[in-house]
Amino acid sequence: LILFAFSPPPPLLRQIKKQQQDVLGFLEANKIEFEEKDIAANEENRKWMRENVPEDSRPASGNPLPPRLFNDSRYLGDYEAFFEARENNAVYAFLGLTAPPGSKVGVYISHSKP
Repeated sequence: LILFAFSPPPPLLRQIKKQQQDVLGFLEANKIEFEEKDIAANEENRKWMRENVPEDSRPASGNPLPPRLFNDSRYLGDYEAFFEARENNAVYAFLGLTAPPGSKVGVYISHSKP
């Protein structure tokens, strides 16, 4: 699992930082192995993330902002998709992982943008 993160300039700093911490906290609390890639400190990471976010998941203007989640090179989604999956007890399905025994398991249904 790959999580792309960065330290953005204000005013986005608080919102993005909170979202990144929310994702990181969940992954760490549930002992889900992941690799965090900082796009602010590494141009290659930034380029890879931007090139691998599908067109239909990009903002109308500008570049896609983190956090963005990938399972290897497969794009999973942004924070809103992660949050929706978590609210529906479907994070493991969203991440493409098998849920541990005894966990609540929901079905993740992707909602693509119109």
